[in-house]
Formats: sequence, C-alpha cells, structure tokens
Amino acid sequence: MLGLEVIVLCLLFGALTHGQTPECSKKNECAIDVYFTIDTSETIALQEPPPGALVESIKTFTEQFAQRLEDAEFRGAVRLNWNIGGLHFSQTQQVFSRMGSKDDFISRVKGIRYLGKGTYIDCALTNMTQEMLRSPSYPKALRFAVVITDGHVTGNPCGGIKVSAERARDEGIRIFVVAASNNVDETGLREIANSPATVYRRDFMAVDLSQGKAVISTDTIDHIIKTMKHLAYTECYSVSCLETAGPPGPKGHRGQKGAKGDNGDPGLKGDRGRPGDPGIEGPIGQPGVKGEPGLKGEKGEMGTQGKKGVAGIPGRNGTDGQKGKIGRIGAPGCKGDPGDRGPDGHPGNVGERGLPGTDGDKGDPGRSGKPGPPGPSGEPGPKGERGSPGSPGLPGQKGNTGTSGRPGTRGEPGRRGDYGPKGGQGPDGVKGDKGESGPEGSRGLPGESGNKGTKGDNGLPGPRGPPGISGETGKNGTRGDSGDAGPRGEPGQVGPKGDPGRPGFSYPGPRGPSGERGEKGNRGPRGSRGDCGQKGDPGLKGPPGESGEPGSQGEPGLRGPRGQFGRDGDPGPEGDPGLTECDVMNYIRETCGCCDCEKRCGALDIVFVIDSSESVGLTNFTLEKNFVINTINRLGSLAKDPQSETGTRVGVVQYSHSGTFQAIQLNDPKIDSLSAFKDAVKRLEWIAGGTWTPSALKYAYDNLIRDSRRAKANVTVVVITDGRFDPRDDDSLLTYLCSDPSVDVSAIGIGDMFDQIEENESLKSIACQKDGRVLGMRRFADLVAEEFIDKIETVLCPDPIVVCPDLPCKTEPAVASCVQRPVDVVFLLDGSERMGLENHRRTKEFIENVARRLTLANDQSDERNARLALLQYGSPAEQRVEFPLTHNLTVISDSLAGVSYMDSSSALGSAIIHAVNNLVFESGSELKRLARRNAELAFVFITDGITSSDQLDEGVSAMRRAEGIPTVIAMGTDTDEEVLRKASLGDMSAVFRGDDYNILNNPSFFERFVRWIC
Repeated sequence: MLGLEVIVLCLLFGALTHGQTPECSKKNECAIDVYFTIDTSETIALQEPPPGALVESIKTFTEQFAQRLEDAEFRGAVRLNWNIGGLHFSQTQQVFSRMGSKDDFISRVKGIRYLGKGTYIDCALTNMTQEMLRSPSYPKALRFAVVITDGHVTGNPCGGIKVSAERARDEGIRIFVVAASNNVDETGLREIANSPATVYRRDFMAVDLSQGKAVISTDTIDHIIKTMKHLAYTECYSVSCLETAGPPGPKGHRGQKGAKGDNGDPGLKGDRGRPGDPGIEGPIGQPGVKGEPGLKGEKGEMGTQGKKGVAGIPGRNGTDGQKGKIGRIGAPGCKGDPGDRGPDGHPGNVGERGLPGTDGDKGDPGRSGKPGPPGPSGEPGPKGERGSPGSPGLPGQKGNTGTSGRPGTRGEPGRRGDYGPKGGQGPDGVKGDKGESGPEGSRGLPGESGNKGTKGDNGLPGPRGPPGISGETGKNGTRGDSGDAGPRGEPGQVGPKGDPGRPGFSYPGPRGPSGERGEKGNRGPRGSRGDCGQKGDPGLKGPPGESGEPGSQGEPGLRGPRGQFGRDGDPGPEGDPGLTECDVMNYIRETCGCCDCEKRCGALDIVFVIDSSESVGLTNFTLEKNFVINTINRLGSLAKDPQSETGTRVGVVQYSHSGTFQAIQLNDPKIDSLSAFKDAVKRLEWIAGGTWTPSALKYAYDNLIRDSRRAKANVTVVVITDGRFDPRDDDSLLTYLCSDPSVDVSAIGIGDMFDQIEENESLKSIACQKDGRVLGMRRFADLVAEEFIDKIETVLCPDPIVVCPDLPCKTEPAVASCVQRPVDVVFLLDGSERMGLENHRRTKEFIENVARRLTLANDQSDERNARLALLQYGSPAEQRVEFPLTHNLTVISDSLAGVSYMDSSSALGSAIIHAVNNLVFESGSELKRLARRNAELAFVFITDGITSSDQLDEGVSAMRRAEGIPTVIAMGTDTDEEVLRKASLGDMSAVFRGDDYNILNNPSFFERFVRWIC
C-alpha cells in the first residue's frame, strides 16, 4: 500500500514539473538606469593645478565606472541590462548624454568642458530627476543616480538641496554621493544621499589628491556597482513556477475601531428654507482693520492766526550739567542799545540815632512812606512720598472669537542643525517597517568550533533558492506559540561633529525704495539777531519844558517787621535731562559741519581691483567691500567735484570672467561725498563666475585711469585676488599697469597657494616687481584687521596733513535714519544674578520703549516694518520665551509686565540655540520658518559677556545658519571681550556700550540704537 502511494506522488510531481519547466528556467530581466550628475563649477576646477585638471580626472573616473557596467547574468537567476545617461553643472546644467547605451555615454563624457562660475546643486538634482523620468528605458526599471560634487553651494534658486533630493527619492531614484576629492562639505553631501548613509554615502571619493597627485579611486567604483547589483537582485528575482494556492487561513480576530474618517465631500445644495424669524440684535462688532492710507489731499487754505496758547506749567529744575570747558574768546560784539531803567533799590537800614537836636517848629505832617519789599522766597520743600498703587481695575469683557488666520506660505527648508546632546533612552517605539537589505558582506574566516548552542530564534527569510526536489507531503502540524519579542538594541554612537561653517559677517542690506513725500515741516526756529545797523542821525532838539515846583521832602518811615517764612513749595514736575558735552557738540556738528578733524592727502586717485569670482564666496566678497570702505574712511573726505585738481577720488573694479567687469568710475559726478561712495560700493553684487585677473587689470587702466586721470594726482592701484586665473586669459596682461611708470601698484594675495613660488611670481608681476608692494594673508577676515588697514593707509597716504579744531567732542558712528524695511528683532535678556532686579526692570522698560518707537507691522502677513520677540535665559536648562515674534504692541506690553526675574546663572550658547529652534523656526521642524524670509533677522543680546562657554560656538553657528545679524548691548566695565567678539561675529561696531543700565534711556543712546536696528 505504501509503495502505491509513492508511485502516485511521483506521477503527480512529474506532471507538475513538466508543465512548468519553461517558466522556471526563464531568467528574470532586470533593467537598470544609471544617471551621472557631475559638478564642473569653479570650486572643482581650481582644486588641482592647472585649472580644470580635477575635472579631467573625474571624467576618467566616470569612464572607468561606465566600462564596468556589463550586461550579464547575476547569480544564474537575473539578467542585468544597463542604460546610462548624465549631465554636468555649475550655475547652469548641460545634459551631455541622454539615457542610452554604454558606448554612446563614454564617447560623450570625453567631450565635457568645465563650466566654472557658481554651484547650484538643487537645480542639478531637479534637472536630473526630470531627465530620468522623461526617458525611461523600461517601465519598471530600477533607477540609480551617482552625484559627484564637493557639497559646496553658492545659491539655492530651486528650493534647496534637501527639497530637491527628497523629490528625487519620491520618484524612486536611489542616489549615491561621491566626493570629488578630499576637500568637501560633508553636511551637504549627506543631505543629497539616500538613507542609510553608510550604504549610499559612506566614504566614497572619485579622485584622491592627498598623495600629491591624482589617483582614481577604483574601490569606490567596485563598492557602488556591487551594491547596485545586490539591490537589483533583491528587487528583480522571483520564482512563481512553484507557487500554489494554500488553504484559506482561519478567520482573524475582530480589529480595533478605525480612526475617524476625513470630512466627506459637500452634499448637494438643499431646497430653499422658509424665512426665519427676525433675530435678536447682535453684539457690537469688533472695529475693522486699519484701512489703506488715503491719497494725499490738496493743500488747504491758509488758516487764521491762532490765539496765543495758555502758559505751560513750569518745568522741574534739571540736574546740574557738567562744567563746560573754557570757550574761545569771541569777536567783539556790536554796541548795545541803551538799557531800560533799573528797578528801585531797597530802602536802606535805619542809621544810628543822632544827637538830639534843638526843638524846631512843628512841621507839616509827612506823606506816607513806600511799602517795604516782599520777603525772599522760601526754600523748596522736600520731595513728597511716592503714592500708593491704585486698586486694580475691573476685568474687561471677553472679546469675540477672532476668525482663523490664513495658512502662511511654506517657507524654504533651513539647513540641518548641529547634533544636539545625547538624550536619555526613550520608551520602546512601535515596530518599524522592514528596512532595505544592505549590501552582501564578504565571507569571513572560519571560526573555531564551539560547543553546541541552544536553538536560536527564527532568522529573517533569505532570497528564494532554486527549486529543489519535491519531498513527501507532510502532515499538517500543530500551530506553534508566538515567540517573545527580542531585547531592544543599544542606541548607536553619536555621529561625528560637522565641519564649522564659513564665518558670517554683518553688513547692512540693500537700500530700500524711496518713501512717500512727507508733509510740510513745522516752522523753523527764530533766526539769530542780525548785524548792527548804521548809527542813526541825531534827532531835533525838543522844546524846553516848564519848570516844576520842588516838593518838600518827607522823613523816611520806620522799617517794618521781618515777615514770617512761607510754607514749603510743592515739588515741581521732573525736568528734562540736561544735554551732555557730546550732545552739544553733536548739535554743533549737524548745524555747522565744521567741527571734525580732516585728513588731507593731496591730489590722489585710488583704484581698487577686487576679485568677484565664485571661489571667493559671498562672505569673503563682502569682506572685500568692507575693506575698501574702511580704508577710504581713514583717508578723510573725498573731492566734492570729480573734476577738481585737488582732493581724493576713488574708483572700484570688480571682476570675474570675461565680459562681467563692473566699475565705479573715478570721475562719476554722483560720487561727491564719502556716503555716496559707500552706497555705491554696497550696491556691488557678487558675480560668482570665473577668474580673469589679467584682463581686469587692462580694463581698470583703459576705462578708469587712462582717460580720467588728473595731471597733478598720484595714481595708486590696489589689486585683491584669491588664486590662479583662468588659463584661457592672456597672462602677458599681468604687467599691463607697469607700462605707465606713474602708476603705483600693490597686490594683495589671499590663501595658502601663494606660498608656492610660481603663484608668488604672478603677484610680483602684478606689482611690477617692486619690493614691499606684495602683501599676503591666510584669510579674507585679515583684510579688515586694524593692523592691515594701518599698513594700507601708509601705502596710500604716506605723508598726511591732519587739520583738527580744538573741540572736546567725541565721534560716534553715524547711523542712517529709519525706513520701513522689514526686520524681525529677537531680544535675548540675561536673567542672571549679576544683572540685579533693578537693572532687569530698566531693561524691560527699554525693550517696551523700542517697541513703541519702531513702526510695527500691520499684521502677520505684512512684509514691511518690524516684529519683536523676547527670550529670557539663565542656566543651560533655563530658557523662557516671554513672547514670540509679534506685531501686536498690546501683547508686547502685557507680556513685559508679566516677566519675572530669573535670578539664575548665565548660559548664552544654549539660549541662542533655543531661540533659533523655537522663535526662528517652529519647534521640532527645521522646514517651517517663523521669521519672515524677506526680513532681516536681528539678534539683540543684553549682557555683560560673563557667561558659560558651553555650547557658545554651537549657538553662534546656529545663528549664522539662520542668517541672523547680531547686536550686543554690553553694560558695565567688567565685560568678557572674547564672548562679546564671538556674539557679534567679530564686528565690534555692533557692540553698544555703557557704564551702567541708566544709559538705556539716554536719548542719544536710545535714538542711535533704534536707527541701527531699523
């Protein structure tokens, strides 16, 4: 009987396998699309001499990569078919090969020529995604992308790297990221790569330059291809020939109640209802929003002369001002008019009683004597006691519920923040989805034979193997118990700290649009007394008067008794603070303009030639402009007339690749003052292209010096560059300025490459081989150092003549008047015990005064004017948002009234990070920005700099990434200058100082701070 069953089973199996042999023997076709995205911007091209050599090495890497993509069977079950395409990019993108065969791709790679200029990685990723979706080689092809770049970007016009990479991943594209060389921005590379980074980023590198020569990394090629094949095998391999339908499983348990569904579509419009009963009168509505300002009306008729106003109340006596210095002796004045008759003198005291005289005749009764003078005013009484606080008012009525605000537009994604401190172990999370299979590892060495272990847990299913020989049909077993959940794994190690970002620099934004014409100003003050007129002719002699009868002189009356002291007078109102010495001198400066020292360098024409190429970077280009402005500040006022034979004239040439030169001309009629020149320099925008230094020197001489130079003026040219120039430029033009011996040239080289002999020779050629005219430095930040500007000042003006009036005034930085430009101000208030309760109160009053002084935004969607926020901080774990960014003055005032003094320690770094994560961005999200994208983000630190150094550098880096501009209010003399320098990003002109917190409400200090912020 058993033998019969075996025979029947064999027959059934033979019939089954015979009918399915063609399907089981068929190989699975697996189409794979690979797209190469290659960075050929200037930062890549200039990493290896000569310029463009690294691009050629990357082309060789790409060719070798493509050569190894062979159409073949893999593991005897999958047939791989490769299709390859690619583009290269800088600021623009060029598709050099559509998706196609390997041979066609390799032939087109050889024709790549580097583009230079800036780096827009996000636009390259967007274009790559469109190209891969536009020309698929197979409907279900696997899509892989290989991005070769250094991670440095000069702009994000297409939404940012993170957004573009996520869009590509949503379309099923798996992105491998390969570093072009050793010089990379790792944070940018990891934002591009798929997850996990250990598979798609790892330490992949195309060309290794660490050995002094270019070495192609074949290990990177092998590892990426091996990973691609493994992922293709797991995706494409499947065996369906042995699949048979199993018996239906047992009925499952009833599931949990589902979540509430979404709102359904609106129903059809119902029939018209009957008229309703008249409703009751509703409450008084909220006042409407402020209307748009109306058009300016026509000028009205001249009004009638107003009546004289009532006399104002007398002001309180002001505090005694400081004793002024002895003024200069003025010119003799004009002869004055005869004075009015003076008041009658007081009657004299009664004299000593004389000797008794002889009895005379009885005289006539004398006239009554004059009344005695009034007694002197009494001393002012003591200041009255402070009144008790009034009783609290009645609670107001609850307002109506406001309408829901419209959702704001989605902001641009921010940069990824620094790694935070390691958190505690959280609760067990829900079971995640099954992750992607990692690449197959190499076979390890055989281990020593161990003791027989206990039975392990069930492993994860591997890929299905080839069909085996059919065994006997087993009987149905009993259902096993479910196993226990495995222990939770240990958390992974914290990743490496990211590279520090490029240092930022504070500089004012572009000038805003002109405002509307203001109304007619008030009548000015009365003019000073005019010059004396000529002496008039003598008048005619009048007729003689009638002689009067002399009266009899009466005896003086007795002196009256001394009057009683009057009562103490009431204290008068507080008077305005007296003007300080510098306030008076500032007023004189504004009215006469003749009180500042003036530096005179004679007739001088200066031309700055500054590098605006992509390799310089926006921050360093801003430092170049600040260097030009700071240098000219040292040289005094400019020539008011560009055609004048005396005075200083300044021109600027910014250069990049051919045809992009921009200039401020020496003879520009609009440049008639130092402020006009500063505005022109600040309007120069970074070109971010190639580097054509020789052609820029020729352009400077031909367009600025040759035709507009003055006969008696000394001509000086200052050239600033960061490295090698484009080999396509004519190097014979390096000495173009040397053809005119009257032109003095100084060359400033920035960067390590000028340590090389051949590069230093280029600088010497620019400076006409003159000793002392070649200056080198490591960083662009050294350009604005005081020591270096002193050196350049000596070069430009070796023998200055300084004319200075003897006036005791002290110069303060000039600050422009307020305009309606958008600004979001975040105050960070130090709540440490060093501040004290009284200074804490003064600071809150100062913040409220700033809020009332600034023009606040009309609503949350207003793109102009100001919004304020306040964060109080203490220890590293104590940060409190007193109020978020708001335009509502009532919210600001009420919040400040409720702010309590922390009386804690001080940790500024943690406070900056908390402010960025909770005030600038929405908490828990780096993509939703709460600060307005078009507004300047101003961080105002009110501190003495005595704070914990923990996380200070991380906080400053977070502020840089958020594009914040710092301002520091430092009170007292015991300050930590190093902390103030870090908090102000090195710009010490952004530090407002004072001896104590009383200066916060000083009118001069307050107005200067407000104009600085707005």
